[in-house]
Amino acid sequence: MNLSIVIPLLNEEESLQELHNWIVSVMKTNNYTYEVIFIDDGSTDNSWQIIERLSSENPSVKGVRFLKNFGKSQALHAGFARAKGDVVITMDADLQDNPEEIPELYNMIINQKFDLVSGWKKKRYDSVFAKNLPSKLFNWAARKTSDVELNDFNCGLKAYKNIVVKNIEVSGEMHRYIPVLAKNAGFGKIGEKVVKHQARKYGETKFGMDRFINGFLDLITIWFLSRFGKRPMHLFGALGSGMFIIGFFAALFIGVNKLIRLYNDYPTMKVTENPWFFISLTTMVLGTQLFLAGFLGEIILKTKSNEGRYKISKEVNL
Repeated sequence: MNLSIVIPLLNEEESLQELHNWIVSVMKTNNYTYEVIFIDDGSTDNSWQIIERLSSENPSVKGVRFLKNFGKSQALHAGFARAKGDVVITMDADLQDNPEEIPELYNMIINQKFDLVSGWKKKRYDSVFAKNLPSKLFNWAARKTSDVELNDFNCGLKAYKNIVVKNIEVSGEMHRYIPVLAKNAGFGKIGEKVVKHQARKYGETKFGMDRFINGFLDLITIWFLSRFGKRPMHLFGALGSGMFIIGFFAALFIGVNKLIRLYNDYPTMKVTENPWFFISLTTMVLGTQLFLAGFLGEIILKTKSNEGRYKISKEVNL
């Protein structure tokens, strides 16, 4: 099979039929064998009923329905697990991603041997202050932190080798950083393609300004995981040991200084009246806690189990 097209969605009943027809037209024009996997992330409208109808009319249409809204990352994870195509395309269901871009993305994976190709919505139809400026700041921070040179990390239109999606773990809100996850997994040939950004035709965006705040927090998380995810003791243990040693020598200095002053009959205050005593004590306590955090992290890492991150109520054609 040439292509698997994974489409996460939430309450997109108005756009699904048009998106399906558009994708099918592109697939037929290019003689691709394909599957379209719709992941209904807990829609409360008629999205699932439309997916069921499309799947009965077109055997290449497949669907997964979550019991409730678990998030885009979980939807992509479910789609990736079921994708069978040599190349996996992800796109949004709101018609802002153009299916006409798929053939060139496919060729970049097959002919130019990229592991992953990310779309770049260079010209956007979003509000400048609500999305464009925060998005540019977010992408700049992501580039500097991850060393992945992309202009648009959050573009939903991406292409992957099948082996890439089978070897990355997309969880939480990490869908923004799939290129970084791929790089950390050993897939280093990452490309970018300027794609058309369509103005939203139906409904309203499901994402608000909070996605940028969450995005920066997730960026810190993925930076930590990429460097210390397999060895938390290297960070927490080093910080904890350093703080404990500083606190210990500060306390030792206070004690020795107290003894010297007593020996020479110099006036002296109680140890507990010296503010440095509490500073050194706090430093040692924090150092011990950080060391224990690293130790517990190592234990959790070695004993963790892969628990289900989402619950599926129905599937069609799968």
